[in-house]
Amino acid sequence: MDVDGIAKASGSGDLFIGGRWRPAADGRTYPVSDPATGTVIREVSAAGPADSAAAVDAAAEALDGWRSTAPRRRSEILHDMFAAMRDHAGELARLITLENGKALRDARAEVFYAAEFFRWFAEEAVRIGSSFGDAPAGGFRHLVRRQPVGVTAFVTPWNFPAAMATRKIAPALAAGCPVVLKPAPDTPLTALAVAGLLAEVGLPDGVCNVLPTDRAAEVADVWFRDDRVRKFSFTGSTATGRVLLRQAADHVVNVTMELGGNAPFIVCPDADVDAAVRGAMDAKMRGGGEVCIAANRFYVHEDVAEEFTAKFGAAMASVHIGAGLDEGVTLGPMVNEAAVTKIQGLVDDALDKGAKIAAQGPTPEGPGWYFPATVLTDVPDDAEMLHTEVFGPVAPIVTYRDEDEMLARANDSEHGLASYVYSGSLSRGLRISDRLEAGMVGLNRGLISDPAAPFGGVKQSGLGREGGREGIDAFLETKYIAVDWPNIP
Repeated sequence: MDVDGIAKASGSGDLFIGGRWRPAADGRTYPVSDPATGTVIREVSAAGPADSAAAVDAAAEALDGWRSTAPRRRSEILHDMFAAMRDHAGELARLITLENGKALRDARAEVFYAAEFFRWFAEEAVRIGSSFGDAPAGGFRHLVRRQPVGVTAFVTPWNFPAAMATRKIAPALAAGCPVVLKPAPDTPLTALAVAGLLAEVGLPDGVCNVLPTDRAAEVADVWFRDDRVRKFSFTGSTATGRVLLRQAADHVVNVTMELGGNAPFIVCPDADVDAAVRGAMDAKMRGGGEVCIAANRFYVHEDVAEEFTAKFGAAMASVHIGAGLDEGVTLGPMVNEAAVTKIQGLVDDALDKGAKIAAQGPTPEGPGWYFPATVLTDVPDDAEMLHTEVFGPVAPIVTYRDEDEMLARANDSEHGLASYVYSGSLSRGLRISDRLEAGMVGLNRGLISDPAAPFGGVKQSGLGREGGREGIDAFLETKYIAVDWPNIP
């Protein structure tokens, strides 16, 4: 399937409800643009409240059949989806780059990462266990069952249009739950293509429904008011997460929240500086820095600060920036004009407060929403970029001398999603990792995401975990049955 084939499979931008492509009930559409040029790729149907309700109807109708499907059969469909995504990795990667802008190499990596969630949860589908045991007082037995939570609703972001969808869809399907998904308005085409592939591999109608829209609040409000929706999972900003949590609380809906991050990247005095630079490029520049677990603040010990800054600055300045589909590009455009405006505002704020540009790459001429790879030094503590997600290719460096003081600064954030530590001493690295207030730590690694590991944060970075053995738990309810079992003489 080429890009045109995916466009056909995704119903030319229509909604996917109950196994069929359909326009929005009121005929509304909105444009999806290529960040590299600003030109419109396609008009996409914009779901409204009626479509949101129709998707829940379709999912609820499919619930009994899907949750009673044998785990082995659910597993086989997920395995087939894993294979289908890998078979079409090239086409899917091009589609991601077209609507998201990221470099094609990053888009390819995302497709393979996204596909792995189907393989991992295909294997977990057949491991959903029950337990049986004696009551300590005698006279009856305990039977504990794990059952699907029911209809699930998802809202996913634009920065990983495939992986953020599959990280939620795969465990829900493995558990026996049908889903309704609202992808980000900037990047709906990849999610529609995923839905098309799931239909091709035999997923029953109504089990996966996808609703692109530019009216997110209207769509989500319907879900929160429908008692049939028993699980809601959101990946996005902490500010939006707070609003959705309030709505979920009003209706006591089970939630998983993967929210914002402000990851510190710590370089200890005994670190292998070359390895730290490679890790910094991975942690900062994957996806152009538009990643919730991207390194956001660099705390570098003064003994190695000069060497690290010089080598890291050289690596950042040499990044090949351009349209994501162009050969050799490693930094594509930002997702939209608003993203560039926000990043520039954070840089200007830091410069006004005394920071200096230590290194900066070029910016392409012509159209597109580009921001150059940038390293800042002498960044003061009151610079806004140290206290909010940059979500772009900008790396502020702060030097430190005392470990305790550095950790206090690293933990001085409402967020606690990811952190990174480079040290030549395992004991030092583990000591710092233990003291960091974060749900995930990369110790001498700049890439930490793995479908087989639990992904999530602490503090205001979210609730719950996705991926790993924990990932399927979010879609299961525990039922206890007391079985009368009189003592037999």
